[in-house]
Amino acid sequence: MTAAASASEADRRFFDSVSGQWSGPGEIVAGKYAGTKFMCNFTGSTPEGKVGMSLDGGCRVGLFTQRMSANIEQHGRSGYRGTFMDGSQGEGLDVVSGQVTREQVIFAINRNALNGAMQARLSDPNTMQVTVSVRVDDTMVPVIGVNLKRADGRAVGSTAQNY
Repeated sequence: MTAAASASEADRRFFDSVSGQWSGPGEIVAGKYAGTKFMCNFTGSTPEGKVGMSLDGGCRVGLFTQRMSANIEQHGRSGYRGTFMDGSQGEGLDVVSGQVTREQVIFAINRNALNGAMQARLSDPNTMQVTVSVRVDDTMVPVIGVNLKRADGRAVGSTAQNY
């Protein structure tokens, strides 16, 4: 098996482990709305026949719900490409690259002069932390943090390791 093929299989295992229902609290930790707390619900899935993931759902602040989505797919040797929300052509951000390890994925995000990163880390098969950071001068500043728990009772720990 080539290094690229084995890397794709490792990536596929990570994305498969994100499939399912996720729910949990989040907070804006920097900027104009720092301290704002919210609750999110997402459905994770993998695109048919491709390496990548989709997260679809929304986050609620009080009576208001903001629909949220991310769609990311492997794009040849250049890594990953996709959109957060509706991409930079709309109100969202473009995913311009990405790297997957055994327990986390880090995507570079971009919109005009805004550059940042979105990190999703699985601390265990049923717990995922998502952090969105933006570049300010030469420093990455975390602006949003979300702590999600698996809400569907799906046991992935034993199956995700055996692909």
